[in-house]
Amino acid sequence: MERTFIMIKPDGVKRRLVGEILGRFEKRGFQLIALKMLDVSRELAERHYEAHKGKVFYDELLEFVTSGTVVAMVLEAEDAVKLGRRMIGALDPSEAAPGTIRGDFTTSTRQNLIHGADSAEAAAREIALWFPELR
Repeated sequence: MERTFIMIKPDGVKRRLVGEILGRFEKRGFQLIALKMLDVSRELAERHYEAHKGKVFYDELLEFVTSGTVVAMVLEAEDAVKLGRRMIGALDPSEAAPGTIRGDFTTSTRQNLIHGADSAEAAAREIALWFPELR
């Protein structure tokens, strides 16, 4: 079994899609290990998105993720990272397949509802960052 980190971003919380999104993961067979709702500090956002520092969209990304409440979670399943990313769908809504979270609910690459770890290493780093109590 593998663990992954998933975050429902402020637009997903504001649009009241938390239950729908979490339900999709649970129906697929993911086990919910940890969950918390929080307003993200600038410091946490900077640490989470440090790989994007210096990119043209970095400041806008930090502003967006700190603009409201998020739901952070740790989910477990076989091949959780890969399967989670497939369920989330492509970042570009015109490329996100129907049936994926982004394919069904987004129209913007900037406000794209959800983040999912993109590798096992990223998942481990993000889980440690957002859920230090799980160490």
